Amino acid sequence: MSRFPILVVGILVLLPPRADGIVIGGKAFAESYILAEVAARLLEHHGHTVERRQGLNGTKIAFEGLRTRAIDVYPEYTGTISEVILQKPDLRDLESIIEALAELNLELLPPLGFDNSYALAVTRRLAETLDVTRISDLRSHPELRVALPHEFLSRSDGWNGLKETYGLSQAARGIEHSLAYQAIESAQVDVIAVYTTDGEIIRSDLVVLDDDFGYFPTYLAAFLTHKELPREVRDLLARLSGRIDNDRMRQMNLAVLDSSVRIEDVAAAFLDEEDLVSAGHGASPIVAGLWRNTQRHLKLTALALLAAIGIGVGIAMAVHRQRTLSNAFLYFAGLMQTVPSIALLALMIPLVGVGQKPAVIALFLYSLLPIARSTIAAMLAIPPGYRQVAAAMAMTRTQELRYVFLPLAMPHVLAGIRTAAVICIGTATLAAFIGAGGLGDPIVTGLALNDTGLILQGAIPAAILAIGTELLFGMIERILVVPHMRSGRL
Repeated sequence: MSRFPILVVGILVLLPPRADGIVIGGKAFAESYILAEVAARLLEHHGHTVERRQGLNGTKIAFEGLRTRAIDVYPEYTGTISEVILQKPDLRDLESIIEALAELNLELLPPLGFDNSYALAVTRRLAETLDVTRISDLRSHPELRVALPHEFLSRSDGWNGLKETYGLSQAARGIEHSLAYQAIESAQVDVIAVYTTDGEIIRSDLVVLDDDFGYFPTYLAAFLTHKELPREVRDLLARLSGRIDNDRMRQMNLAVLDSSVRIEDVAAAFLDEEDLVSAGHGASPIVAGLWRNTQRHLKLTALALLAAIGIGVGIAMAVHRQRTLSNAFLYFAGLMQTVPSIALLALMIPLVGVGQKPAVIALFLYSLLPIARSTIAAMLAIPPGYRQVAAAMAMTRTQELRYVFLPLAMPHVLAGIRTAAVICIGTATLAAFIGAGGLGDPIVTGLALNDTGLILQGAIPAAILAIGTELLFGMIERILVVPHMRSGRL
């Protein structure tokens, strides 16, 4: 049993430490990826070390990351800042927003030049058939099916307020923003929420409904940062001010919808056109990205699993004879399993911020149940005769565990660890939503861009890791378990 932790520690030693430098975040949609990559490449061109934490699942997670300094800067929108971050929906003018952020020790850099507001959209065919061109026209068609991003459903400037303002009667269901376009193209829904600079509007030939009551506020795009960020870095990012208008942003968003075009290429082309960075600077090969993501994925999984083994096996062996304590431990571990993984990751954010720490803690909690249950069950299944023999030989408690109980329980203990390891590898892909990186990064990016190739860049290596884990534990079992007790043998 002791060789496995040594193996895991050996893997961790080989992993590179987190690079010191500027941490740039981004939310889980194409535009945010592009803007974050533009900023990252600009800073790298001027000699700064940059770490990317993109795919953050929503405004609250991104802002919490900034507040706790897990990230240093990320692209945000003035309307979102007023409604979600400051929770002052009446705060509309830029100067007032900047002053309110200053009280939080935050700074909004000069706007980039475009306004990406929310809007509702329908297919051109539906718009022409039903003569729907304005949001108020929806009142005459309560039968229309509405699907909206989950964040939009819960925002104060989202669906509830829009529904009340326009007197709409439709019920809305939640859907991932990138998947909404597939849903409306396949006629599964009739009305979706879009960002006005979405490239999919052009590709899907959608009609954006006129906000005839002026419900949506202005959403000027700008980089949001904290005031501890070096002035040199803020000045560099300020060079992007006013360089991107609505049409240009929409075209960049449209470009990345082509699976053969990388976000890095679009960002590099923009910087080259603006004479900010020479073409080709800071290219990020797929192989290098895959290796980096795999390393981080292994690190997250190994840290969580090692902690779960030490604590789970240790507590299980200590309390297995006391039914009340062992049941309480299993109830706690089972309760953690009932919490959806993405919700558990989100619950960690107020406690430890975003990034690897909350991901490791959440993965550790998910790994406890199979390890604890298999260990307690294995210890309770040991025949009483073996305990009597150990007592007759005057063995100490430590000797009983080492020479009698642990060897007998080992096959079941390893089975639980094996199950926990596979769970860890799969669940760790969701850690990308809170900026922990790993193989979930290309999956989240692929979901945002509707790019199956990117999704497979994360899913296939994760599956290979799971298979490799099974083979690894097969080797460990041959080392630690006597032949006649190994799995698959009578």
